[in-house]
Amino acid sequence: MDEIPRKAVQRTAKLASLPLGVAGRVVGGWGKRLAGRSSEEVSAEVSAKTAEQVFAVLGQLKGGAMKFGQTLSVFEAAVPDELAAPYREALTKLQSAAPPMPARTVHRVLAEQLGAGWRKRFAEFDDHPAASASIGQVHRAVWHDGRDVAVKVQYPGADEALQADLRQLLRFSRVLQAVVPGAEVKPLLEELRDRMVEELDYRTEADNQRAFAKAFAGDAEVLVPKVVASSPKVVVSEWIDGKPLASIIRDGERAERDLAGRLLSQFHFSSPSRAGLLHADPHPGNFLLGADGRLRVIDFGAVARLPDGLPKTLGLMTRLALEGRPDDLVELLRSEHFIRPGTELHGEDVLAYLGPFVEPLRTERFHFTRRWLQSQAERVGDLRSPDSQTGRSLNLPPQYLLIHRVTLGATGILCQLDAEVPARAIVAKWQPGFDD
Repeated sequence: MDEIPRKAVQRTAKLASLPLGVAGRVVGGWGKRLAGRSSEEVSAEVSAKTAEQVFAVLGQLKGGAMKFGQTLSVFEAAVPDELAAPYREALTKLQSAAPPMPARTVHRVLAEQLGAGWRKRFAEFDDHPAASASIGQVHRAVWHDGRDVAVKVQYPGADEALQADLRQLLRFSRVLQAVVPGAEVKPLLEELRDRMVEELDYRTEADNQRAFAKAFAGDAEVLVPKVVASSPKVVVSEWIDGKPLASIIRDGERAERDLAGRLLSQFHFSSPSRAGLLHADPHPGNFLLGADGRLRVIDFGAVARLPDGLPKTLGLMTRLALEGRPDDLVELLRSEHFIRPGTELHGEDVLAYLGPFVEPLRTERFHFTRRWLQSQAERVGDLRSPDSQTGRSLNLPPQYLLIHRVTLGATGILCQLDAEVPARAIVAKWQPGFDD
């Protein structure tokens, strides 16, 4: 069997093992309940072992499956502490670690992308990767003009792997549709697929990074490294140093946590107005805090293109929820297709569902904590609760997918940071429609 098809079969088998493993643990759980153990004890054990298997499998893979795992990892803060604690380190690794490719493979890709004389473009090149991610790994080097640079090299076969993973994940659309009957799941997954496929061409990523670097050039609080060279499978940009947010999450001081949280919030809310783009891959591995107090931002493969800035609808929706105007809120949601035709929802129920999500904007400063996020996850995750039923009846239009992903992901990071942030002032300044 050829190498790529063989690996594709192995990857599919690993992904397919996840639901089978879950089913096996559930059956085992029933047996333990019959043996006299409480449902709470058994549920906690099943959940913990399921999490362990999910992240173990996704951590072995590159491409779409690992990127899916990285996306999941920022929601670690929503998992109850007694379940999350054993896996916190493994989740963090998913954000920045993958099995490295051999040096000879790296050299071959560089020769294909930068030419047979690629070595002449570098004064130095470190064969050991400094970081790795879902579809590529990063090497530290010195450009021929003396600049320290980061060289991002795509894994050979990453495109085939990504496409195979996405096809496999798209097969889950019918299952997901049953979980969230009010949403149009397939268009959402297709939008996610299209955005992820864009990440395969590093020239697109380089163009995104150039746009961000230009928009934030000379900024006192955000630093985006400049692109030095790019090709379809390799991008070279200026090297930046800083303390990764994962380190601050683990053992940062209070001032560091609050500063990182504020800068991250400002970056996400201001980028659409300043660059016409939204950085759409929010996990701690893509952000560092420099010694100069500026936020460093890397990895611009996934972006939402918002040439007119953030949609005004989101600001209006937030304002109506804050002001407790249920009828106006439902009318807006229906006109913008957040409520599908034929779906009946009561304004008070929608307000009760959305109200806690806008809680960070009710005060001058809000303390984002794991407990707060866990309470939100419990509230909407309990299938017996009215809030969960309301959430399952709401639809997410595809054009809002990446914005929603960034909002949830960034909120997860803020809760991991345990940061106190002036969220209301940031939203009031950068979100159209909020103060109109």
